[in-house]
Amino acid sequence: MKTNLNMKKRLESRESVLIGLILLFMAVMTITMPRFIHPSNLANILKDSSILIIVSLGQFLVILTGGIDLSVGSNIAFSGMAASLINQNNPELSPWIILVIGMAIGLGLGMINGSLVAFGKVPAIIATLGTMSVFRGFTFVISKGQWVTAHEMTDPFMNLPHGNFLGVPNLIWFAIFVVAAFFYFMRYTRSGREIYSIGGNKSAAVLVGVSEKKVQFLIFSISGLVSGMAGVLWAARYAAAVNEMATGFELQTVAACVLGGVSVAGGSGSVAGVLLGALFMGLLNNSMTMIRNMAFFQMLLQGLIVISAMTFNVVMERRQDKMLLNRRLA
Repeated sequence: MKTNLNMKKRLESRESVLIGLILLFMAVMTITMPRFIHPSNLANILKDSSILIIVSLGQFLVILTGGIDLSVGSNIAFSGMAASLINQNNPELSPWIILVIGMAIGLGLGMINGSLVAFGKVPAIIATLGTMSVFRGFTFVISKGQWVTAHEMTDPFMNLPHGNFLGVPNLIWFAIFVVAAFFYFMRYTRSGREIYSIGGNKSAAVLVGVSEKKVQFLIFSISGLVSGMAGVLWAARYAAAVNEMATGFELQTVAACVLGGVSVAGGSGSVAGVLLGALFMGLLNNSMTMIRNMAFFQMLLQGLIVISAMTFNVVMERRQDKMLLNRRLA
């Protein structure tokens, strides 16, 4: 019980630090570049962060069990390309039906990853490294190396993420819905608790009846599902489906999770932390595009952020373990 309370306090502390870091970053950017705080730019940041939030939450489940999904970017590309081709060839089809089809495609790709890891016993990093190339290759196959551009898409499809409800863009509503669904799933369902238990202490979880195979298959399936959703929204938002879309996006999702306090060893992390981590990454990406030449250093900075955040997490975990050990000995 005390361990759970300590873990909760640590997560809340990490989230508070992230909120402070986000506010500080925004203050510095506003002082150096006043247009950064302009409502239109803030809206763009939220819209750009929405897709990252959606996919990062799927990555969160995988990392929570000590794994990683390197195929999310390729899943986005394949699902987005497939949805765009369907829209191009069936312009009368509702964009909402195309969204469901895209999510089903993403789910299918996630189930392939889940099967390899859960039933094939292939390490997650190896399985998804392989499917990352396979899914990307199939994207080129179905598109025949061509793009689907704006004039080949229907207006209702392109308006899917751009429409408004209560003055808020649909893309942000999608992110809000996914965040709420994940929050409920992780806090109030048995499967959510089983994911935490497998990541925290796999041996103990298996002893009390938790199926490791079921959990692994489930988390990769969910990661694929939200990646499929992101693929459709990505193609519609940018009005273009290109074969290279979302290349390297997996690094951004890992960075968002690690920044949010998700332990790469598994068993520790929160939906709120991932949300804040993704928002910080969104702010960072936006600021680099506004500063001349900084966009070229985006990958470099993302890598440094991952390394720094992981180092910080390891140090904090070791300090926490040492404090718990000292209390038990006292």
